[in-house]
Amino acid sequence: MISGTVIVGTRKSLLAKRQTERVILDLKKIFSQLKFLTKEIETSGDRQKNFIPSDLKGVFVKEIEEALIAGKIDFAVHSLKDLPVDITPGLEIAAICKRCDPRDVLISRNGSKLDKLKKGSQIGTSSPRRKLQLLFYRPDLNVIDIRGNLDTRLRKLKERKYDAIIVAAAGLVRLGWQELITQYISFDIMLPAPGQGALGIQIRKKDKRMKDIIKKLNHETSSLEVSAERAFLKAMGGGCRMPIAALAKIKGSKIKLEGVAATGKNLTLIRSFLEQKKRLPEMLGRHLAEKITGIFYKQKGKKVDSYRTKI
Repeated sequence: MISGTVIVGTRKSLLAKRQTERVILDLKKIFSQLKFLTKEIETSGDRQKNFIPSDLKGVFVKEIEEALIAGKIDFAVHSLKDLPVDITPGLEIAAICKRCDPRDVLISRNGSKLDKLKKGSQIGTSSPRRKLQLLFYRPDLNVIDIRGNLDTRLRKLKERKYDAIIVAAAGLVRLGWQELITQYISFDIMLPAPGQGALGIQIRKKDKRMKDIIKKLNHETSSLEVSAERAFLKAMGGGCRMPIAALAKIKGSKIKLEGVAATGKNLTLIRSFLEQKKRLPEMLGRHLAEKITGIFYKQKGKKVDSYRTKI
């Protein structure tokens, strides 16, 4: 029987703490003799409230990973879309929990859905991925940056600084705020960030005891799908500030991966997909990246067969 005390690292945001609490509750059901303590850690991304850095890669996990390496915490719970694809040496993702809804959602101040928003409406998002896909669908909208945790963004919407905002469905679902959602945005309009809606549990690579504990929470389907998406992101050379989107879905013995990437000086936006055996998710991600890159260079200066837009 596994017993003792486990220290869990988390960001200070309301959503991050709620996600960590959920993981701890699931572990307690399996390991009733374990005691869990939560250590809140402020990250550089949380401190940067008044500007948007040009490179957000790892800013929401850096200090947490440092605490993990130093042995101050035993594991950390991350939103996988915030975790860089190049894992810090000495650390590993020991489990990917069952994925929540990966869609993006619209929350509008007057209840208008995306098709009914007035021309020139101000839409808040700091994601280049969301901005590019949104402007392809509605080029008449005015997309402006918004910063802060989910509760901060909702407050800014309420203060009439925006007509609507776009955020991930998963955060609202985990906080029990689904009633705020005006519209779940179709994947036909907007693919999510790689790993969106999934939680990754990070440990020290050599910590066998913790690996034995955490692996009980791994969800095979979610793990395979997210692995394909993150492999695509890595092969495209992307971080969380690059306009790259991906969604994988397992169907029987195969896995289908659909991706969007913006390339070139004028931001050509290309969308395509591939399907392969589900046991090879990383290979699928690399192959889709090669296909999309090939489409871009083949069609450079011509009309792209997937789609193209400039902003």
